[in-house]
Amino acid sequence: MILRYFASFNKAKNFICVTSLIRLSKSYSNFESMSIIVQKYGGSSVSDPEKIKKIASLISIVKKSGYAVAVVVSAMGKTTDSLIELSKQISSEPPKREMDMLLSTGERITMSLLCMALSEFGVEAVSLTGSQAGIITNDRHNDARVIEVRPFRVLDELEKGKVVVVGGFQGVSYKRDITTLGRGGSDTTAVALAAALNAECCEIYSDVDGVYSADPSVIKNVRHLPVVSYEQMQEMSESGAKVLNAQAVQFAKEKQIAIYARSTFQPGKETIVRKFSEGISKGVKAVVYENDISRIYLECEDSSKINSLLNIFEEKQIQLKELNYSKRDSRDKISFLIPIKNLFDWRKIKEELENKFGNDLRIESGYGTASLIGDGINKDNSILLETKSLIESNKIQIYGITTTSFRISFLTEDKSVNAAVQLCHKRWIEEKV
Repeated sequence: MILRYFASFNKAKNFICVTSLIRLSKSYSNFESMSIIVQKYGGSSVSDPEKIKKIASLISIVKKSGYAVAVVVSAMGKTTDSLIELSKQISSEPPKREMDMLLSTGERITMSLLCMALSEFGVEAVSLTGSQAGIITNDRHNDARVIEVRPFRVLDELEKGKVVVVGGFQGVSYKRDITTLGRGGSDTTAVALAAALNAECCEIYSDVDGVYSADPSVIKNVRHLPVVSYEQMQEMSESGAKVLNAQAVQFAKEKQIAIYARSTFQPGKETIVRKFSEGISKGVKAVVYENDISRIYLECEDSSKINSLLNIFEEKQIQLKELNYSKRDSRDKISFLIPIKNLFDWRKIKEELENKFGNDLRIESGYGTASLIGDGINKDNSILLETKSLIESNKIQIYGITTTSFRISFLTEDKSVNAAVQLCHKRWIEEKV
């Protein structure tokens, strides 16, 4: 394994020096014997100084029990929302790069305060930004993807016996720009770091005690899910569930790292995200939703327009969902969905598209999706057909249906999403024997 780290140094000549390599090689045997736990604390868990002090006391207990501890933190409370509102007072369509520079400051406040609190408990700690911790991303802004973790500085500090506190949600691109990882990005930081450190586990702490069968704010009779597979959790996250980030789950899946989702201040229940054995937990496990979705259509005789449209979205660093392409009678057709909630400059992009493609392009807004999640739900069409009939019989219009091995999604009007979720949850979760 050490060879992999040494090889990474060839790619990281500008990040570390030769003396760091020598120091790391000498201490690597100590790292191999360390039992490492990575913990992540969400914004609600660090929303005020008293909570930060409480978390520091909890971390000190883990540290003093013999573990090496790396902690990833989010911004305090609603800090990120406040920074977004602040940017709107300056610009209605702020540049993405500058938004990343602004939003990354929230986590830096938290990590420095937590280190101060840990010192009060007699625990040595050091705060590191995402870039200092070696979180390397692609060149996308507002929704970057982690492409590599080079945890040399983290390992160095852990070997010295310190708790390492890393600012979540942020990294550095190969162009040396600060980037942010999108909604739930601190989860990604934590799990990616756990994977790079070969941690025993990754503990995700928030204001909820794990994963539920639906959003408790929409469904009254939700069920707590003590265990969820990687695949199911990924589908839930991709389809709107806010408990864990989909990219974070992918990192855990690749390295077979168990994720423990827990409540920070109300211990008891937890959800473990891990690999399932074959044949376990068939059927619908959860019903999730996503709002603020636009649908894009382009139909044309010139296929180069399709490429041009896709290139624009790539240049704008906008993720596409449920893409469909077909060709018939010399006409090309393409359609896809875009979640627009976190696109700060969507109005400007929409105008550019309409001006460029004219009547060939159609942009429809005001959609949402209700999605059934579970293993084996598409082994036949029975669940799909019954759910479609259920939704339509309650006078909810369905505008599209998509499926994967673990998901069935129904596209409907935004205003009807909650009703669709309630119907589906009652049928497949509450009434399930």
